[in-house]
Amino acid sequence: MDTTHPEVEHVLTISCPERPGIVHAVTGFLLEQGRDIVELKHFGDRRAGQFFMRIDVAGAAADQLTASMCAAFTPLADEYGMSWTLEPKGTKRRVLIMVSKFDHCLNDLLHRARLGELPIDVVAVVSNHLDHQSLAQWHKIPFFHVPVTADTKPAAEAKLLELIDEFDVELVVLARYMQVLSDDLSQKLSGKTINIHHSFLPSFKGAKPYHQAWDRGVKTVGATAHYVNAELDEGPIISQQVQDVDHTYSPEDLVAAGRDTECKALSNAVKWHCEGRVFLYGNRTVVLR
Repeated sequence: MDTTHPEVEHVLTISCPERPGIVHAVTGFLLEQGRDIVELKHFGDRRAGQFFMRIDVAGAAADQLTASMCAAFTPLADEYGMSWTLEPKGTKRRVLIMVSKFDHCLNDLLHRARLGELPIDVVAVVSNHLDHQSLAQWHKIPFFHVPVTADTKPAAEAKLLELIDEFDVELVVLARYMQVLSDDLSQKLSGKTINIHHSFLPSFKGAKPYHQAWDRGVKTVGATAHYVNAELDEGPIISQQVQDVDHTYSPEDLVAAGRDTECKALSNAVKWHCEGRVFLYGNRTVVLR
């Protein structure tokens, strides 16, 4: 083994108009660069005429390797009209988490990040309540209390944008943040904000959807993680989880099952987004898992 130049991995993501020869051209380029393909996944949407690809490649390390590969790939990318990224595998995203009173999704994300299961660096926690300040502090993460009322909402959103800029945030995660973002803020954060909610919408709205579901005798509970846009809870879907339930479940049992599905759907969405597996186009996503 060459210990002077150990092997390193990179991830290349590509989105471009669909046409013949893309896979051949890209894999040929990687061969010329001395890269070995570890994982390759792609999808051509013939209806939309769009092509998506994610490649995990490995090869010998070198000084300024990422920059040199990017420079070499640019002419090919221009030829095919690609939107693309190439960066070292495992690059951590700077994440800001927003939460209200329910802590299960926040706790799950912080725990997974601490274990290294998620490629994220949680740089701040923002809440309109003080309930989870001690949890953030235990994880040594800055906590910001930003109360929200009808009168203070514009100022609160301005403060959030300041924090996003101050901490150089790449992704905002609404981990059961029970405030509706304004259309203006949703547009500014489009494509880099993920929300989680139960999947009973639009049937069971309000403060106790699981109790409403119990009244109706539902047989499944679930959760949806999606990108935020101007349409409340209707942004492009990234991940969903569903769990079967039955007549033996109490309302409290449904709530517990719902917490599990919410945590899993949200952590999957964050993981896939940060690993470059999610391609957003229109009101849909392609997830190359």
